Amino acid sequence: MGNLVSISDSSILIGADQPPTVRAPEIEAGVGCDFDSYLLVPDNALDDRIAAAKARLGQDVVILGHHYQRDEVVKFADFRGDSLKLSFQASQAEGRYIVFCGVHFMAESADILRREHQTVVLPDLNAGCSMADMADIGQVEACWRELSSLGNLNITPVTYMNSTAAIKAFTGEHGGAVCTSSNAAAVMKWAFESREKVLFLPDEHLGRNTAYRMGIPLEQMIVWDPYQEFGGNTPEAIRNARVILWKGYCSVHQRFTPQQVERVRRQHPGIRVIAHPECRFEVAQAADAIGSTEGIIKAIEASPVGTEWAVGTEIHLVNRLGKELKNHKVISLDPSVCVCTTMFRITPQHLLWALENLGEGNVVNRISVDERTRHYARVALDRMLSLR
Repeated sequence: MGNLVSISDSSILIGADQPPTVRAPEIEAGVGCDFDSYLLVPDNALDDRIAAAKARLGQDVVILGHHYQRDEVVKFADFRGDSLKLSFQASQAEGRYIVFCGVHFMAESADILRREHQTVVLPDLNAGCSMADMADIGQVEACWRELSSLGNLNITPVTYMNSTAAIKAFTGEHGGAVCTSSNAAAVMKWAFESREKVLFLPDEHLGRNTAYRMGIPLEQMIVWDPYQEFGGNTPEAIRNARVILWKGYCSVHQRFTPQQVERVRRQHPGIRVIAHPECRFEVAQAADAIGSTEGIIKAIEASPVGTEWAVGTEIHLVNRLGKELKNHKVISLDPSVCVCTTMFRITPQHLLWALENLGEGNVVNRISVDERTRHYARVALDRMLSLR
């Protein structure tokens, strides 16, 4: 338990620097087996050892596998889904240990929602999220101060689930809510019912695609660049905007282009194109449908037998759908393959290392959000959940 990963050691949220979220307990003395030795485990022995370690832990462990996780890891998951769905499933399970095969903001969310007896483990602390890292808490607080200097602009912060615990807490403390890619419109509608403007964090594409589909013209949206004064905007532009979009994006979904949509339609006449709302605006406009991860799965499953789909999202999910839905043709919109490289950091070796250490009573790579951050982040999550 000595290898606790503290999200913030300070009780002060406002004005604090971005709290460190990870450190490497595998190099600390006395915290269990050295991970390096696991790199030598033969591939043909990994599955049996993982299965045996999981069986020894029994109901004490719950393994979560995100849709974008590699097949050789996700096959051991007790639950498979998106980050919010998985966090709730784990919190409702009896297991003492939640092993989250995802990325660090997902493990943070699981720790925010967990029950008191549960502990969250991330098999590889290097499994981060570039989008979440694009909204630093210090930068967001500086943005809020600059906006406040222009007078009472009546702004509600809304943060995407793909954000750090610190950003979720900031949002909760300032009267805002968390959203997912499937309920972003409902959360933004709620925000506009009480205030005039929305500060949308940290994904500009999800914010723009959602607001546009709600009937808000592009002229009433601005992008906030945290490295420029007033985000690179004039005070007048800020006052006239209804939606302030944080300059952030998903490195996977950013790769998809409208030219790829045109190409796939030429090569596969009649194919349907579905894109994740984290894709850029031009791709979303060119697609036949837009869907969250769960929305993409449901749309393809519900389509008539023989339907062909080009999907604009992470390749592991696309390939898995192609294998599981044999009566449909499912291909990636990007022929070059879009891999979530940070999710891909979690290997069977990492999962085995975490499970065998837990079996020996060693909690490695624990993710722990401090109580103040956890409280306000839960406030923001609860506001979202109240809209169901």
